[in-house]
Amino acid sequence: MKIEEKYIETYEKMELLIGSRIKNNAFTALGYTSNLDVLCDFQIEIFNQLLNRYLPNADLVKMKAAKEITSMEEFLETIVFYCRHGIGGEVDISDFHIIRDTFAIKEGMGGTATQGAMALAAVGCPSIVHLTDDSKEVCDILNSPYIYTVSKEGVMVHTDQIQQTAEQEIHYIIQFKKGDIICLNRRKITIPTSNRLIITKITVNEMLPFSASYFSYIEAHAADIKSNVLSSFNAIQDKDILEQRLAYVKEHIKKYKANNKNGIIYFEDAHYHNKEVRQLCLETLYPYIDILSLNEEELEYTLNMYDFPIVTDDIFSCIRGASYIKERYSVKKGVIVHTKNYSMYLGKTLNADIEKGLMLGNLLATAKAVNGWYGTKEQIGEVIKLPLSEKGIRYRELILNEHFTCEVILVPSKYIDKPKYTIGLGDSFVAGVQMCLE
Repeated sequence: MKIEEKYIETYEKMELLIGSRIKNNAFTALGYTSNLDVLCDFQIEIFNQLLNRYLPNADLVKMKAAKEITSMEEFLETIVFYCRHGIGGEVDISDFHIIRDTFAIKEGMGGTATQGAMALAAVGCPSIVHLTDDSKEVCDILNSPYIYTVSKEGVMVHTDQIQQTAEQEIHYIIQFKKGDIICLNRRKITIPTSNRLIITKITVNEMLPFSASYFSYIEAHAADIKSNVLSSFNAIQDKDILEQRLAYVKEHIKKYKANNKNGIIYFEDAHYHNKEVRQLCLETLYPYIDILSLNEEELEYTLNMYDFPIVTDDIFSCIRGASYIKERYSVKKGVIVHTKNYSMYLGKTLNADIEKGLMLGNLLATAKAVNGWYGTKEQIGEVIKLPLSEKGIRYRELILNEHFTCEVILVPSKYIDKPKYTIGLGDSFVAGVQMCLE
């Protein structure tokens, strides 16, 4: 069967798959952080006006990203740096008042776990989510018949039944678009790739407070929890706190696996503020996880830590890199790499249909990119009509003609050149993959 036909079949059977999960009381557990995203309506004309007002004599090419934004000038220079290179990332800010009233905004959901839950809820698939920021604004956005969390009393509830216990955390999201032109004086720069910059002022998630009742519930009901997603350790700066959280999660994994040996521990990587934190997290948790998932930037960054450079436009280089990480850290089953052109699984043969999972991940991610919000079944039906990435098709053909020491499955993405948003695409992808882990 051709890949296009497989996509159509996967979409047509998605409702049956979700119905089966509901009938069998099958859930995905999604951890660990939540926050309020402030989605910026980034208009290039307004941005150019701000540049000319605050940095009239500056050179666009010499602008660099601040480690922490403390002024309007640093805010603007940081955006230019990320736009010029077409890369995504996160930068801290000392005070959000610095950039207040620069662009029009609307509220959204932040955090891998909660964005994943929203993506699943949009297609009617239930999940259980761990909250850190449990503010009214966050709980209102998450309020859905398909999204559950665990109360302090250890009961599975919807988020409208949660009372706030933690400080709110805000992330300011700047989505820049391929082809927009930054102008200052006579210098012009065309943005090469659509991407996003996240401006953060970490509050609650720097401590990553754990809900003991959530972990106890997942452990006690492990038979119903088909996959257990771990993420969002990247906000922690304090090494002692990180070590405590990692030790706690290691014990949680053991208890979960004791009650469901076939349950999948799924780790989604992220942009880390601190290299030491990243390395400690990798070395402590990777040997305990079944599937490691990361994008191509995270793959490249991780491998550079160990002097193992790759060329991200060379699929065989990426395969060697993913294989190196799997073997170095003894990842139990395999590694998933997800990009705008393809998604790929490398590792042991799974009981699940991982090719279908990759397709579902691609569909949910592309629906979010096209619509700027979590895709419904009907919107995903429109995504099916989009062409496959030509680069992804070429990579798939190359791989089909090769023999590897482990299973390598690559699925081209449904491709759009100028997404409305790139924020949360990886989280939506992760959510889609979980549907195949029954």
